[in-house]
Amino acid sequence: MGAEYLHGGRRGCLKGTRGAVLDEIEFWTRDFSRQPIYWLNGLAGTGKSTIAQTIAERTFADGQLGASFFCSRDFEDRRNLQLIFPTLAVQLARKYPEFRSVLIPLVESNPGIAYESLCNQMDKLIVGPLVESGISVVIVIDALDECKDEEPASAILSVLGWFVSNLPRVKFFVTGRPEPQIQKGFHLPLLVKATDVFLLHNVKPGLVNNDIQIFLKQSFLELAQQRPGLEGWPTSEQIDLLCQRSGGLFVYAVATFKFIDHRNNLPRERLNQLLKSPSNTTYEGKTRFKENVTLDLLYLSILQEAFGDDDPENDPKVQSILGTVVLAANPLSPSAIETLLGLSPGSAFPLLSSIHSLLILEDSIHVVRPFHKSFPDFITDQSRCTNQRFHISPPDCHLKLLIGCLELMNCKLEKNMCQLPETVVNSEVGGLVEKRDWHIDHALQYACQSWHKHFINEHMAQTPKVASALCYFLEKKFLFWLEVLSVLGTARNAVDALEVAAKQLEVC
Repeated sequence: MGAEYLHGGRRGCLKGTRGAVLDEIEFWTRDFSRQPIYWLNGLAGTGKSTIAQTIAERTFADGQLGASFFCSRDFEDRRNLQLIFPTLAVQLARKYPEFRSVLIPLVESNPGIAYESLCNQMDKLIVGPLVESGISVVIVIDALDECKDEEPASAILSVLGWFVSNLPRVKFFVTGRPEPQIQKGFHLPLLVKATDVFLLHNVKPGLVNNDIQIFLKQSFLELAQQRPGLEGWPTSEQIDLLCQRSGGLFVYAVATFKFIDHRNNLPRERLNQLLKSPSNTTYEGKTRFKENVTLDLLYLSILQEAFGDDDPENDPKVQSILGTVVLAANPLSPSAIETLLGLSPGSAFPLLSSIHSLLILEDSIHVVRPFHKSFPDFITDQSRCTNQRFHISPPDCHLKLLIGCLELMNCKLEKNMCQLPETVVNSEVGGLVEKRDWHIDHALQYACQSWHKHFINEHMAQTPKVASALCYFLEKKFLFWLEVLSVLGTARNAVDALEVAAKQLEVC
């Protein structure tokens, strides 16, 4: 049951770290005389999601956790605001029979509620059943800034402001960067007095450094137990220097250790190499954080180590693969990236392995994604990624992905690819998922569902390659594409895709 409520892809806080922060939040979860909303506000890399994971684990163990939603721009279904309240409602219904008895009749009478406005969703799916059932719960929403939101003030927070006073026994724990939308949302009159705010980046540096030092010592101790010849290493001076370089950013410390712990390199040499690199930039992203300590320099050092001696003619392939990792609508495996980009089989995984410290990477068949959201921010920002060999231009990369998707569909789409009986509806086909995955590879599944999401500007359709590929697709492959979407259960995507195509063809 735990996996339903917790974000299994992220570990919680290491024992002995973040004690003061966790104690403060836990006290808030139990004290219903305090504000019903808690905003853990922190800059990139300060550990918000790790703390959220720990709070979710602890409140789950205590029976307090009702539901959670871990937002992520890496996954389409976790950056969609429309899915937050329905997901929370399903989790609450599975855990609490009294909530479920109210929710099920409501959904049966209005099955389209999941597509209504956020206000209606919150009112009908969350507030009504919670009030009627009278249950007391903690609800966790992590990384709210990673959801796509067109409103000037966070749409979710605006809705929470309207209804939170109706839920006296419900606590909402929310984390997010201090982005303008999030800040404006929490400054709405209805939320100001209903919210406790904790500025994670304002925690005393000594406390944060102590926690980072505990993390590094424990990590190196475990590494020494796994590899011979590392007893008594690293020195306390080296750990102190790594703490200083981290500058309060847990993500820096974690990425540093992952860089050192590379299976094909000697840890001592990797550490010495890292400590020899200069430390002279002054910005963490666009926010002044701490002079002479920045993620940017670490990321540049790792990229330089991985690709610095390569033939510059190889740079376009590196940029295409890295660009796909950071800009794909949903994560892809290295093998699917190769298929989508038309690269040689087996070429992507070794390249990505060389920067494993910046990625969540298992093998060639499981999806790969950035270890932390700060890496895509860095590598797509020309002012931060100052080595142009590594900089990813989003318009250029989206164009390559669009062409790759269209050409793949034009090449592979055929009638009735899964060889299904013509007179049977999909719901009646046994083993449909297995048939689908056997006959339609993941790269083609991605192309069919996401090609239109790479149309990021009106100029793309004027590119000869795009124009010809799009016209061929609409003339020759259109019905086969609809069949695939139906088998994938994402036929609704066709409406969005055709709207995008129509606009682009108007431009042409």
